[in-house]
Amino acid sequence: MIYDELVAKEAKLAVIGLGYVGLPIALEFARKIKVVGFDINEERVEMMRNHIDPSNELDSSAFAGCDITFSSKLEDLKDVRFFIVAVPTPINNMNLPDLGPVLSASRTVGQVLKKGDYVVYESTVYPGCTEDDCVPILEELSGLKMVKDFKVGYSPERINPGDKKNTIRTIVKVASGCDAESLEQIAKTYELVVDAGIHRASSIKVAEASKIIENTQRDVNIALINELSLILSKMGVNTYDVLEAAGTKWNFLKFSPGLVGGHCIGVDPYYLVYKAKKVGYFSKVISSARYINDSMGFYVGKQTVKKILEAGRNALESKVLILGATFKENVSDVRNSKVIDIIRELESFSVHVDVVDPHADSDELHHEYGFRLVQQPQGNHYDAIILAVAHKEYLELKEDYFTSLLKDGKGVIVDIKGLYRGKIKNLDYWSL
Repeated sequence: MIYDELVAKEAKLAVIGLGYVGLPIALEFARKIKVVGFDINEERVEMMRNHIDPSNELDSSAFAGCDITFSSKLEDLKDVRFFIVAVPTPINNMNLPDLGPVLSASRTVGQVLKKGDYVVYESTVYPGCTEDDCVPILEELSGLKMVKDFKVGYSPERINPGDKKNTIRTIVKVASGCDAESLEQIAKTYELVVDAGIHRASSIKVAEASKIIENTQRDVNIALINELSLILSKMGVNTYDVLEAAGTKWNFLKFSPGLVGGHCIGVDPYYLVYKAKKVGYFSKVISSARYINDSMGFYVGKQTVKKILEAGRNALESKVLILGATFKENVSDVRNSKVIDIIRELESFSVHVDVVDPHADSDELHHEYGFRLVQQPQGNHYDAIILAVAHKEYLELKEDYFTSLLKDGKGVIVDIKGLYRGKIKNLDYWSL
C-alpha cells in the first residue's frame, strides 16, 4: 500500500506548486517522509533551497529537519509515487475560471505517472473539474486508466494566509478518493500531518463542492453586511455601531463590511457561478453578492472624493494617502487586492494618491498594477487618509499622527475597517 511505502521512505511524495498552500504542506510532510517540492519558477525554487519562503509566510526555521528536495526539473519527479497538486486557480479579466495552472500541472504529472501512483488535487475548483478536466490529461499522457492503473483524490486546502493559529495541523482536512481504497490511503497519508482529523467525503465531487461553498458562504454574508453599510451610510448611521448592538444576540453571525479580495473568497464563487451556468442554472444570490463586494473599492473611492469636496477643497488638486495595499492584514500577498479599485477610482477624479504598506513589495505592486509604494508619507501634505488594510502597524496610531499628515491639520479619515471608531475627535471621520 502507498501509505506504508511512504512511511517506510520507500516511496516519495511530491507537492506541485510551492505557493502559500504548497510550501507549508510540503514541509510538514518532509518531517515524516521523503518529499520533492516542485515549482516551475526556478528563482522561487532557489530561494527555498536557501530556506527562504517567497510568500513571506514562513521563517527559515520552518525548513529545519525536513527531508525535501526542491526542484523545477521534470526528471526529479520520475521516481515519485504520490503527487499533490497545489497550484493557483485564478479567474481571468471576464471573471471566468482560468484552469491554465491546474491543467498545466496535470500535464506535468501525466508525463511521469506510473502504475500504482496517486494524484491528489488541493486547488480550489468547481465540482467535477478533477474528474472531467484533469483526469483525462493524466490518462492521455500516461497511457493509464484511473482506478485500474492509478488513483486520484481531492483534498481541498484550508490554509488561511497570515493565520498562525489555524494551521495545517490544527484544521480538519477533507479528503476524497476515486474508490474506497484510495480514500483510505489518501486519508491515512494526510493523517501524518493533520492532528485535527480527516473528514472522509463520499466522493471527489462532494469534496470539491465543500471547499467552494465554504468561501461562497462567507462571500454572501459579507455582501449582505456591505449592502447594509451602503444603506446605513445614507441614513447617517455607523455600520459598526449597529453590528456591535446586533452582536449582543447569541445567534447573530458576526461579519464585518469591507473589501473582499485575495485568491479565495474573491475568486471561488465565480467558479461555482460558471459551473451552475454550464448545468443550466443562472445564479442570483451568489452573482449579486459578487457584484456588491466587487463594487466596494469604487464606492470607498467615490465617498472619499465626496468628503473632500464637502470640506471645500478642490478634488483636482487633492492628495490622498492610503495605508495598506495587500489583500488582507499582516500578509505580503497583493494578488487580487481590492485596494487597487480605490486607487483607480480616486485617479479617475484626478486625485493624486500615495500608498504605503510595511508588508507589500513595491516592485510586485508595480508589476501587478503599475504603481509603486512611497517610502514614507509626506507630512502636512494630504487632504484625506484611507486606512485600507488593518495591518498590526496601524492598530495603535494616534489622532495626532493623522493630523500631522493632513494639510493645515484638517482633513478626512476614511476607516474601512472601523479601527478608529470613537477615537477620532477633531477630524472628519467616516467608515463603512
